[in-house]
Amino acid sequence: MKKKLYRSEKDYKIAGVCGGIAEYFDVDSTLIRLLIVLFAILGGSGILFYIIAWIIIPKKSEQVSDDKFDKIEEPKEKIKKRAKEVAKEVKE
Repeated sequence: MKKKLYRSEKDYKIAGVCGGIAEYFDVDSTLIRLLIVLFAILGGSGILFYIIAWIIIPKKSEQVSDDKFDKIEEPKEKIKKRAKEVAKEVKE
């Protein structure tokens, strides 16, 4: 399977660029963020790179962020709990 570079929707601080690069190269996103900050401090190229990457790298639409996942799971848990209560009432 061919790997593709996407902006991360799970591991992001601003736009998911560093998280996406980290996922692609299978490294810690903190290391990528530190490199971007280092390049930004040493000459501003980190900021320019980040903005260009933000524009060019697409979002991964199939990926669900933790916040979205929690919102999806809440109703499921409520339904599951209610189903158990109804099953218990039917048994009685």
